[in-house]
Amino acid sequence: MARNVAIGIQDWEDIIKNNYFYIDKTNFIKEWWESGDSVTLITRPRRFGKTLNMSMVEKFFSVNYANRGDLFEGLSIWQYESYREIQGTYPVISLSFANIKETDYESVVIKICSLIQMVFMDHDYLLESEALSVYEKDIMRRIIQSLDEVEATLALNYLSKFIYKHYGKKAIILLDEYDTPMQEAYVNGFWDELVAFTRSLFNSTFKTNPFLERALMTGITRVSKESIFSDLNNLKVVTTTSDEYATCFGFTEDEVFEALDECGLGEQKEGVKKWYDGFVFGKHSDIYNPWSVLNFLDTNGQYGTYWANTSGNRLVGKLIQEGDSGIKELFEQLLKGNAIKCPIDEQIVYNQLEYDEDAIWSLLLASGYLKAIEKENLVIAGVRPQYTLCLTNREVEDMFLNMVRGWFAPAKKVYNNFISAMLQGNVEEMNAYMSKITKEVFSFFDTAKDPSDSEPERFYHGLVLGLIVELNREYTITSNRESGYGRYDVMIEPHDKKQPAYILEFKVHNPRKETSLEATVESALQQIEEKQYEADLIARGFVNDKIHKYGFAFEGKKVLIG
Repeated sequence: MARNVAIGIQDWEDIIKNNYFYIDKTNFIKEWWESGDSVTLITRPRRFGKTLNMSMVEKFFSVNYANRGDLFEGLSIWQYESYREIQGTYPVISLSFANIKETDYESVVIKICSLIQMVFMDHDYLLESEALSVYEKDIMRRIIQSLDEVEATLALNYLSKFIYKHYGKKAIILLDEYDTPMQEAYVNGFWDELVAFTRSLFNSTFKTNPFLERALMTGITRVSKESIFSDLNNLKVVTTTSDEYATCFGFTEDEVFEALDECGLGEQKEGVKKWYDGFVFGKHSDIYNPWSVLNFLDTNGQYGTYWANTSGNRLVGKLIQEGDSGIKELFEQLLKGNAIKCPIDEQIVYNQLEYDEDAIWSLLLASGYLKAIEKENLVIAGVRPQYTLCLTNREVEDMFLNMVRGWFAPAKKVYNNFISAMLQGNVEEMNAYMSKITKEVFSFFDTAKDPSDSEPERFYHGLVLGLIVELNREYTITSNRESGYGRYDVMIEPHDKKQPAYILEFKVHNPRKETSLEATVESALQQIEEKQYEADLIARGFVNDKIHKYGFAFEGKKVLIG
């Protein structure tokens, strides 16, 4: 009989006691413990079992769960006598930053202080401990009652010492989703302030803490060492390109196929692979997204963008939407199912995302939206390794298609009418609709603070993304490719060669060269003819009278099409 699939349960004890569907990942405990690493940071995409694994580790080691071998009987870790002996024998300090999503620095610090106070309350038995001095108990009481920003950075160091004095044993510290506040700090503009606070907190907790046995942190990204880990030379970092713990987060293909068989969905293996496979951790490919697989099982085989539609896409959308033309061009290739080559730096520097294109692809890789299908073997000091990247799977592809559609949502009807007018060769209606589109959508793609620095190129590449999304089933859309004697801006080629093809050339009005927008349009059309951009289309069997050519002239938010 198939086990009940429970969605969203992140407490290990609830899963085991209720015999909910679970894939055994307890070997993670053994692999982590035997690594001997003092402080371990493991990064994985969201909804990949990080929190459940942290709960599992807490229940295994914590003295609060002494003699609770019933939670692990029958699982892989319980076959080892040495691990049965250490179950429930360590004091554990456990906390999570997953819910710290405030939009200003003061609120973030207040919430972290409140979280630390709750951890102290979990250990309020220390107030009765004969091992602590009166002064140390006063510190405990003061922190429980009120905690300021300065003392917060030292609080977990204090607690580790108090626990050691009480138990005579060093503490294990678990910190889940450490980087959630960092992402919010970047998006909302208080990055530098939070970096300084977090660096101080982590230094006293994980570096200058003689009462620390081991520490385990999880997150989505590896934030640059220079940002918050500058003093932690005892830190072991395990990212999605590392081999360690590769199968401990996410489901392997064998695990997924066994689950499908158990739930009577064995005939859906090929579809599930297409939708939810594709994650690569280290040398291990065919890692499946567990959140989506569980939802697929729970809905008795209904495909959907379960993982991609959970929270966390805001930053990704912002970076692509506001990115320069180079970013949008590469994103165009990804949406069309092609691979791109990029240098990757796994140490994410959030405050470089606005001007470092490579940092954006690094973030998308770490977050699970892209997968690395190849890495160059050449290693040169100071040079980032080149990766070949593509969209992870069908679910991620659908998410991005919907994201692009959302950018045009304010002018959806008008935009669709513009596309219809373009396909019908109605230039007058194209101009009418484009005028409305630029008023509604231009600001989404042009983020220049100074109007004189306006970049219409960003808008037209956003327009190309919209064309790809809406026309990709019946047309092949390419941009910035060589044809004839130059590089055209956009070519729209129908799969059915009996239908018309289209060439679009974009030009920014230059008052030193052109007296009007009309003159800029003529310049664009002249360039199409002089450079013979239609050469590739003709070579593929199209005749000239089936090739429509449009010139777009930009001046700020003004657009004229001819």
